[in-house]
Amino acid sequence: MGAIGHALALAGSMTWEILWALVLGFALSALVQAVVRKSTIVRLLGDDRPRTLAAASVLGAASSSCSYAAVALARSLFRKGANFTPAMAFEIGSTNLVIEMGVILALLLGWQFTVAEFVGGPIMIVLVAVLFRFFVRKQLIDKARVQADKGVAGSMEGHAAMDMSVAAEGSFWARLGSAEGFTAVAHVFVMEWAAILRDVVIGLLLAGAIGAWVPDSWWRALFFTDHPLASALWGPIVGPIVAILSFVCSIGNVPLAAVLWTGGISFGGVVAFIFADLLILPILNIYRKYYGPRMTLVLLGTFYAAMVGAGYLVELFFGVTGLIPAQRSAMVMAEGITWNYTTWLNIAFLILAAVLIVRFVRTGGIAMLAMMGGSPDGAAEHDHSSHTGHPHRTDEKSVPPKRAPHRP
Repeated sequence: MGAIGHALALAGSMTWEILWALVLGFALSALVQAVVRKSTIVRLLGDDRPRTLAAASVLGAASSSCSYAAVALARSLFRKGANFTPAMAFEIGSTNLVIEMGVILALLLGWQFTVAEFVGGPIMIVLVAVLFRFFVRKQLIDKARVQADKGVAGSMEGHAAMDMSVAAEGSFWARLGSAEGFTAVAHVFVMEWAAILRDVVIGLLLAGAIGAWVPDSWWRALFFTDHPLASALWGPIVGPIVAILSFVCSIGNVPLAAVLWTGGISFGGVVAFIFADLLILPILNIYRKYYGPRMTLVLLGTFYAAMVGAGYLVELFFGVTGLIPAQRSAMVMAEGITWNYTTWLNIAFLILAAVLIVRFVRTGGIAMLAMMGGSPDGAAEHDHSSHTGHPHRTDEKSVPPKRAPHRP
């Protein structure tokens, strides 16, 4: 019981330290999602040119932070005509280039890791695109599209199919300041939390257990900390493997990354570990359902190679520029809660979260939560406005009949 209590205390302390940052990150993400429509995204992803991949990465970063929802959304875009390569770039961007992850990385590990996320993410996308040129043939894509069109439901599929952006005309601030904008932000905020909560909880509990129970000597042996060159070469290789076996994805793997960093894994190994949230075993099984066994193996191989490559390049670049932190300090070992600036920030952002949750409930959000596990086709047939009183839509109904086109 003492060991369990120690692990829970560590997990609780980490939760308290990052709580305000989580709320802030998801609130900022909700603001962006409320004014960017999925229908607009689909129209921009019809080929695999560099400009298209860049657009896919940026739009993905503005979309979702949940790995399951990102995978389901990428399939939805692919089904609706997006090229497979930018669909995958969108998937990578929407889970590994998001604001909230950058905030949590800075808080738990340091600003250098946030910079590494936004440097390594585009590198990984470029490497994936290059590898696809060699290993993904038209015949394989055609078979994957046939499989994708079967409508196999997966985790968070209904959530990924929903377009909850604002339909009103006007400037960014006018739309955001409208009643529709407030409601849309509240709905995205709460549903993103519902999508990611399980992974965050599992990640924090796992990080607390590992931080409390695994001795530092074990990590030093695993990561070759006594051999700097071997550690730098081994880190990006073993990092994704640890992630795949941990079953923790999205923001939930950041606390565990902090544990690995203090345990001795290389800087590039941390980067590769964080990017590997798209290769955990449950998501590999979703790939199999979505695209078939052959494409799943291709995604496993190309994504893993790109993660390792991005880890090496980040390690090299940050090492040459002297940006790798000299001290392996991370917010994982302190227990207890003290009355400091973190407490005040948590109170402020918990009030913000409460306001958004109340708005969500009062505008029919509970009914939308019930749809999150449904299929995209089922979600597309559902009129959200009947519940919410505002134009929350799906991709297939992004522009209602007899309405002039609106700006994205």
